[in-house]
Amino acid sequence: MGKKILMVEDNEMNRELATDLLELAGYEVVCAETAEEGLKLAREEPLPDLILMDISLPGMDGIEAAGILNQDEKTKAIPIVGLSAHAMRGDEEKALVAGLIGYITKPIDTRGFAADVGGFLGIKNEE
Repeated sequence: MGKKILMVEDNEMNRELATDLLELAGYEVVCAETAEEGLKLAREEPLPDLILMDISLPGMDGIEAAGILNQDEKTKAIPIVGLSAHAMRGDEEKALVAGLIGYITKPIDTRGFAADVGGFLGIKNEE
């Protein structure tokens, strides 16, 4: 069985595309549409090996959700990668300051997305 990836993404088309690409690469993908649902799923056993977190979510945004997960003893070692269509100057820095280990801009590169995600699986948050 492949590594478990939690994707928190409110856009259905983005979620379906990324899920298809990751499943083709052998990953198990669990999806959430909101940060609140993502927080719940992140704590379910078996824990995800990686979380892909959309930055611009309705309600609680991905930066706030990542901060909560990074403060939780159960989830703080799970690497979190930000996803955002808003590739503005300074956005990546904000995401990294919030505890995300990296940043992928949307629209995703369908040819390299699974490999990019695989590269992040080797990075664990510091305890």
